[in-house]
Amino acid sequence: MKLYFGSVTNTATTWMILSLMGFIGYSVWNQDAIHYWGRRTLFLLAYGLLICCFAAARDGFDKTVQAAIDGSCAPGLFSLVSIPAITGYVGVAAILVAAVATVFTRSQHMRELWFYVMSGGVMLKIAVVEIARILG
Repeated sequence: MKLYFGSVTNTATTWMILSLMGFIGYSVWNQDAIHYWGRRTLFLLAYGLLICCFAAARDGFDKTVQAAIDGSCAPGLFSLVSIPAITGYVGVAAILVAAVATVFTRSQHMRELWFYVMSGGVMLKIAVVEIARILG
């Protein structure tokens, strides 16, 4: 449990991840009652970015980048070229494509589909990073 609740940053990140997963689950479960998918996508983008910043701080990704640039500190939990990092890059690409496409999409049906693409990218990132943290 120390892995998820060992510090304030770990605890905040854990609760934010769980609430985001709840938001995605609620949106999927109640998809027939939702009329404005663009708003949900915007919330998913903004809250997901906030969680990504907390997770990067939690895992020391800034230290990994700094260590790769000038070697002035020890690297964080993951290296720049690792499965969690590369999966994160792919997940962020899917999220950004879905966010930009949602802006130019007029129909709610297509916005719903882009919401699912974005949710898939988010869930992929969460699953791979959290599994790597448990195993590593």
